[in-house]
Amino acid sequence: MRVTTPALRPQSLLLSFLGDEVLGRGVCVYTGSVIEVFRRAGVGEQATRSTLTRMVARGLLSRRREGRRTYVGLTDRSEAILRDGERRIWKTGAVNRDWDGTWTLLGFSLPESWQRQRHDLRSQLTWAGFGALFSGLWIAPGEVDVSAIVAELGLAAHVKVFRARADTGTDIAGMIDETWDLDELAARYREFEAAWRPFASGRTDITAEDALALRLRLTSEWLQVIRSDPRLPVRHLPADWPAVGAEETFRAVHGLLDAPARDAARRLIESIPAE
Repeated sequence: MRVTTPALRPQSLLLSFLGDEVLGRGVCVYTGSVIEVFRRAGVGEQATRSTLTRMVARGLLSRRREGRRTYVGLTDRSEAILRDGERRIWKTGAVNRDWDGTWTLLGFSLPESWQRQRHDLRSQLTWAGFGALFSGLWIAPGEVDVSAIVAELGLAAHVKVFRARADTGTDIAGMIDETWDLDELAARYREFEAAWRPFASGRTDITAEDALALRLRLTSEWLQVIRSDPRLPVRHLPADWPAVGAEETFRAVHGLLDAPARDAARRLIESIPAE
């Protein structure tokens, strides 16, 4: 049961697994259970073990020993990441129908020699949904809090943030098209829908174990798409914007897979209460 979609990093799959099976449950899971589920999702044991080790080292997982078994659980950092993913999937969604007309503007001026800082800031802003309107002036729809990004990079003295509205007559659709690569973003939504639409018809040849692995990949791939989307106001996007259909497909397939996936999880995943 494999689908043809962009390659996923094991860490992305593991975060989705933790969001499905650990977040909000107050448990730690046996690493052997993680390895078994990932094997069914097409990830080898060595890759899974390496990912678990790296995530512990990065403070994204806690580790406990019970006898000869090792269990992993969430940290404050990974829980915050998972809560954000949960919010993006089930609350804000992929289609921004409620934009209030405001923009967050961020201007920066860094010394020419600060190439690394400039690269880091641009990368973080892109991840937060900003696009470069002009050199040194970035924008994002709605109100975006960048205080943590600026503080982490130590650039408070070099960054200014404003909230604004475009003047009447501004071609907002044109501005969006010039600032973001809409063709690339639309292609990601179309690829997702093309890959998963066959599962939305309620296939009967999927076992519960297959459903667990497929739900893991489905959620990971959907998060990969929507995290690259700045949630631009849909009323200023092309009429056939594919995020609408892609989100409908995601929710339909997730709904079909969820019950059998939960049944398989109860049988395959061993857990203990978190301390």
